[in-house]
Amino acid sequence: MKIIFMGTPDFSVPALDALVEAGHEILAVYTQPPRPAGRGKKPRPSPVQARAEALGLHVHHPVSLRPQEEKDAFAALGAEIAVVVAYGLILPRTILDAPIHGCLNIHASLLPRWRGAAPIHRALLAGDAETGICIMQMEAGLDTGPVLLREATPIGAEDTTADLHDRLAVMGGRLITEALDRITELSSEVQPEVGVTYAEKIDKAEARIDWTRPAEDVDRQIRALSPFPGAWCEVEGERLKLLRSRLTDGRGTPGQVLSGFVIACGTGAVEVLSAQRQGKRPMSAEEILRGLTLPERLG
Repeated sequence: MKIIFMGTPDFSVPALDALVEAGHEILAVYTQPPRPAGRGKKPRPSPVQARAEALGLHVHHPVSLRPQEEKDAFAALGAEIAVVVAYGLILPRTILDAPIHGCLNIHASLLPRWRGAAPIHRALLAGDAETGICIMQMEAGLDTGPVLLREATPIGAEDTTADLHDRLAVMGGRLITEALDRITELSSEVQPEVGVTYAEKIDKAEARIDWTRPAEDVDRQIRALSPFPGAWCEVEGERLKLLRSRLTDGRGTPGQVLSGFVIACGTGAVEVLSAQRQGKRPMSAEEILRGLTLPERLG
């Protein structure tokens, strides 16, 4: 098919690769403009732009799709369909309607649960047993369109957002190629009104660990916010990001270091498996403890 691809972060790249490998014609790739990054704050292209240029594809990165000239340029491409994966810009109705088969979105949740910006994080924070990918026909509402394909995957007891991100990105690439192969025979499933939840963006204020909370909540917080923004606590005035954890037996005053990197919570305890000191790389708990002596109680 003749496709316009629209995506920006790393999560979108496997889908682009899958479409190219399947032999589809990518008429153009739309992505967000380069952003200042690094110490020099030089403009850095998005992961999708970098991959698209490596593949020899034509890239557009408009600031907005609302200007009429952008709408006209999009329509002039004559696409049969647009595939949208974490693009990050609002698509006006004229953009949604321009391709023959409209726009398909790869969404990282089991809709209608977790519509919105941070579905992977929110599924982990909520303690969901599973998540997945939905291939959705886009409409004007926020992730409200009918679902063409869906596939679930269990959330493991030690899964982090990074783990699920990578797994779901590959799954999305596989499902979108299947959806395009069967586009004329797939029936759409209208999303039910019951069970709708919204995945708000993660606020950095959610990242500080409150050890008075139950161990289940602290464990989910650590895994859900890994790698970004990173759940953190203070150790002798230094901010320490905790990146992996698991539930374990233990009881004590909230924040108390019971042994090794086992920390007491309001109820139960968590064992920290990996962490990151300020200005350092992520390290295993064993590596961290070789260079950092934990106090009797974490702040």
